[in-house]
Amino acid sequence: MNYLFIHQNFPAQYRHVVRHLASQAGNQIYFITQPNENSMSGVYKVMYPKDQRGPINCHAYAVELERAIRTGATVAEVCRGLHERGFRPDLIVGHSGWGETLFVKDVFPDVPLLANFEFYYHAHGVDVGFDPEFESIFHDPARLRARNGINLMAFQGADWGHSATKWQRSLHPPEMQSRISVLHEGVDTDLARPKPRVSFTLPGSGQVVTRRDEIVTYVARNLEPYRGFHVFMRSLPQLLRRRKRAQVVIVGGDGVSYGAPPPPRSTFREMLLQELGGKLDLKRVHFVGMLDYRAYLNLLQVSSVHVYLTYPFVLSWSLIEALACGCLIVGSATAPVLEVLRDGSNGLTVDFFAHRQLAQVIEGALDQSEPMQALRTAARSTALTQFDMKRLLLPRWNALFDDLLNGRQPASPS
Repeated sequence: MNYLFIHQNFPAQYRHVVRHLASQAGNQIYFITQPNENSMSGVYKVMYPKDQRGPINCHAYAVELERAIRTGATVAEVCRGLHERGFRPDLIVGHSGWGETLFVKDVFPDVPLLANFEFYYHAHGVDVGFDPEFESIFHDPARLRARNGINLMAFQGADWGHSATKWQRSLHPPEMQSRISVLHEGVDTDLARPKPRVSFTLPGSGQVVTRRDEIVTYVARNLEPYRGFHVFMRSLPQLLRRRKRAQVVIVGGDGVSYGAPPPPRSTFREMLLQELGGKLDLKRVHFVGMLDYRAYLNLLQVSSVHVYLTYPFVLSWSLIEALACGCLIVGSATAPVLEVLRDGSNGLTVDFFAHRQLAQVIEGALDQSEPMQALRTAARSTALTQFDMKRLLLPRWNALFDDLLNGRQPASPS
């Protein structure tokens, strides 16, 4: 079979399924993406340039739509080039959010297209306006409605869709939900698993910590409000004052993945450190930046309490990986988290904004490490029964691909 995948950040959500397909004899895999250094055996990367233009001369509401159309047109040209060189995919799979899949069917009209519908924006009740401290970049409902035009156009041009969670699918209009399967990309639970005899070396200091230490962990791609970084940081003075053995390890960069940026020449990390001043014992707060995957898993495996906070937004892979590692998770009581984490069953939940309560819940979890083992076991069980990539989700991906390849209507979304 010939497969064509499209995502600006190869391999992104498709890492596991692409590797699986590439390992099978007779499959040919092309992946259209923007330039990066990632590679995968058996996969042909075809790169298109990132749009480097500055301000766009169009109505403010149309900026995202303009960029998406240009991106879609660029990807379509890449597809034409593949077509001219004799490549015809049997199935196309791509992310719809940046416009990459908009015009693919104009090049390959008879090839089924499965598009990822990751998030549908709402002016109220989801991420916009959730946190009054930080204004959303989409505070104007009219601009948000125009932004959703990309989703709607992409849906019109796709044969079927997929979303990672039920909550993410529920954000889309009903007519879209009926043609979107809930299908997470999954986690390799053989790799992300509990490991009693494990250690983690703190970058910089060289200090080695193990499961015998009190390690509070926090992970985000970037340290920013969307992932509750400000709330977590504000919980630390109280926590560190009361837990003299606790060490806090924070993973993440200083960029911005979602939402508005910090003031010029600053980062959210610098802002919070300045705000908290001398209230923090910085000898016990370790910012380790980005880690390679093995070191990252080792950190989750030594974690005493893992904190995951998020606005009502796309759920992070890190939460699922923490479940798989059997972490004792304290998560925000926000919709995407509550789909997976049940308070007192497979983790603990707190109000997103309640930093004092967060400190208290972490402290209580550290105090009761043995009784909390049941939550760790249940967290691992959740990963195995809902997010196991090899045994559960890859077969579901294969079944969905098979339906589309054979012109069958996929089963009604659950």
